[in-house]
Amino acid sequence: MNSRQRRGVILLILSVICALGAFAGVLSVISDVKSKVGPEVTAYRLRTNVQPYTTLNTSQFEKIKMPKRWLSANAVTDLAQIQGKIAVTTLRAGSLLQNDMIVDQPALQPGQQEVAIMIDAATGVAGKITPGSTVNVYATFAGQRQGDPAQSKIIVTNARVLDVGRITALDPNADNRNQQPTEAVPITFALSTIDAQRITYAESFAQRVRLALVAPGSDTGVPAKDRTYELANDK
Repeated sequence: MNSRQRRGVILLILSVICALGAFAGVLSVISDVKSKVGPEVTAYRLRTNVQPYTTLNTSQFEKIKMPKRWLSANAVTDLAQIQGKIAVTTLRAGSLLQNDMIVDQPALQPGQQEVAIMIDAATGVAGKITPGSTVNVYATFAGQRQGDPAQSKIIVTNARVLDVGRITALDPNADNRNQQPTEAVPITFALSTIDAQRITYAESFAQRVRLALVAPGSDTGVPAKDRTYELANDK
């Protein structure tokens, strides 16, 4: 073997060694990436915004794949979990669905319906009312004509609270000369049809709506004659 042939063999051997080294480097990088990323799992992302207390359905979500290690422990990985569930707050498009975003849809008694209204956070809730509470609903109205006295009325008695939402700041630019509330809480009730009409009327037209927590086991019946109060008639 002459010198030229020896150089060729040496170059061939070096090329093989370099190729093996490069291959080993690629395997090392792949192994490192796999160790950092890990296996992919299924998650679900919201297609559109979902309003609070809205019943969930599969069309509101899109299926995606992402590394398991990047997924939170309470992420929803099976849409069967949303059956019979409602949103507890506004769900934003593009957000990953998580268990703490949803709750079981409240069970209603025959003849009842679920109604949610906004209650002044400072005077209507005060942190004492929780799901399962029973409340009486009071509303104050201005006189119908000029000179008529203002009235306080018990609109609904024994209203069962299904859910208490998060405190929401109302429009800070709104005219507040009439001392309207600046923060409100959505309260969801289970009500008969007539009581649902009463409470939504009060939310729309009353100057104030307040909730009075009823102690468990209390006799909460209020005679019709005692449901309206005027200061001038107070004895």
